[in-house]
Amino acid sequence: MAILRGAEPFLLPGGRRGVLVVHGFTGSPSEMRLIGEYLHQQGFTVLGPRLCGHGTTPEEMSRTAWQHWYSAVEDGYHYLAGMCDEVLAVGLSMGGLMVLKLSSEYEVGKTAILSAPIYIAERRLRLLPVYRMFRDYVSRKRKRIAGIDDVYSVTYDRTPLRSLTSLLDFIKQVDRLLPAITTPSLIVQSLTEHTVRPESAQHIFDRLGSKDKKLVWLKKSGHVITLDVEKEQVFNEVVQFFG
Repeated sequence: MAILRGAEPFLLPGGRRGVLVVHGFTGSPSEMRLIGEYLHQQGFTVLGPRLCGHGTTPEEMSRTAWQHWYSAVEDGYHYLAGMCDEVLAVGLSMGGLMVLKLSSEYEVGKTAILSAPIYIAERRLRLLPVYRMFRDYVSRKRKRIAGIDDVYSVTYDRTPLRSLTSLLDFIKQVDRLLPAITTPSLIVQSLTEHTVRPESAQHIFDRLGSKDKKLVWLKKSGHVITLDVEKEQVFNEVVQFFG
């Protein structure tokens, strides 16, 4: 299956500290490219994997589930661990949940969790089993961010409902893991976005077992905070937390 232009995985070789940057649900590595380049400029080696079923077609994604997506994160971790002395991780949206699960199973130095969902704003989700009886996909609006080239925002215009069901299952699993996760973690969330309910961030912060944790609120950004108007603040917060 051909990969969409801009959705390719990327590796930016640098120092002995590696950062795994993980994109979100229906997204692609493109949305992590700018933060990856910023981290690389600070001396990190950066790897942005493409999750299975992403960056190609919604039809291909519909044949995948969270276990497939997570396997790509694990592969990326092992690749970086073979190159670097330490692996850190940044995850956007569902990628944040992937990073949390990774840190519960592997040695991850620190994590940055950006716009991660526990509570999703879409109220029709409770009707998902009914929707799946009549359709396989639902259209989604693509938000264009001023000043950002489309090559940094390669995503689908349709969401496979089967994959959405798997995402909801994954959220429940990660939520159960939170008290056992002790990795130092930065959590960043916008108060004004309309995809993830902001209380998700407070929920993660409160339940996370880490003693070293920080919660940062943004006031102007949408869901994809790695591309929106406060992206420089996000980048700086991540670099300062990673040290």
